[in-house]
Amino acid sequence: MTAKTIGIIGGGQLGRMLAMAAARLGIRTIILEPQPECPADQVANAQIVAAYDDPEALAELARRCDVVTYEFENVPVSAAELLVQSVPVFPPPKALEVSQDRLVEKRFINACGIPTAPFEAIDSQADLDAALDAFDGIGVLKTRRLGYDGKGQRMFRSPAERREDAFAELGSVPQLLEGLIAFEREISIIAARAQDGTIVCYDPAENIHRNGILHTSTVPAAINESTADQARRAARAILDRLDYVGVIGVEFFVLGDGQLVANEMAPRVHNSGHWTEAACVISQFEQHIRAVAGLCLGDPRRHSDCVMQNLIGDDIEAVPAWLNTPDVLVHLYGKEESRPGRKMGHVTELR
Repeated sequence: MTAKTIGIIGGGQLGRMLAMAAARLGIRTIILEPQPECPADQVANAQIVAAYDDPEALAELARRCDVVTYEFENVPVSAAELLVQSVPVFPPPKALEVSQDRLVEKRFINACGIPTAPFEAIDSQADLDAALDAFDGIGVLKTRRLGYDGKGQRMFRSPAERREDAFAELGSVPQLLEGLIAFEREISIIAARAQDGTIVCYDPAENIHRNGILHTSTVPAAINESTADQARRAARAILDRLDYVGVIGVEFFVLGDGQLVANEMAPRVHNSGHWTEAACVISQFEQHIRAVAGLCLGDPRRHSDCVMQNLIGDDIEAVPAWLNTPDVLVHLYGKEESRPGRKMGHVTELR
């Protein structure tokens, strides 16, 4: 049966765009978000203002909705497991559990037969020293949990770089050291899996980051079809192993020979898939709503080449110029305050 009301945990821009896509299909949305008047609340049917793990709020969300999804991967797993006792939760709580811990995620991706950069678990400064020695003094140190957009990371580009106290500088929490690999470009793929197991994949996008934050996604990526097929196979393997329902984003490094090394996965609609709302009939947001609501998936083919660019911080001041540029879709997130590093919107230029 098609869901008539979808609960969305998280009220940021991704929740906002999911609510907009649901409204086009005649589906109501209820947001669970502690921040009142959040971006998603501006377009959803209702908002429950409460913490993500508030038992009473979760019970209310389950009571009012036919299915629950989420817009970010740091939703407490305990909240998803509580919800699933009384209402379907898509993607499944297992996807949250895997994606919230970088070490668990790397091991899971490897278990799917997908290569990653070499990595070591770091639980002390001594662990870090030993791992850096094994990686010839070069690597990127990351907290295992709660890092995003370059936060919770420390790069070691030379064996001569100071390493003492680096473990403490990242909070003395469980960490992961990844070896650096030589790659030509970064790509990502957006894929979706329906409740009946049907899978569709969008074309891979080529991504450029600035200061750890996605700057642009360009489609088509400068890769050959063999590399694109590798990305599709990897996404399918992850989706099937998790018995996944919904949209997922998977990021890769492309090596010189065209082979792929997985970087990370995101169990949700993804920033590098925003281009789909301008260059495809069915966007990643509608695709996710279709999947979790029990509808058939749409055709992921694109009708145009394009470049999506994030509007971060003061980039919002360029909106008047973008509005006067032909073949550009402007999407603003309804955030009143602009801050450095804050995503205020995006633009997609068709080519």
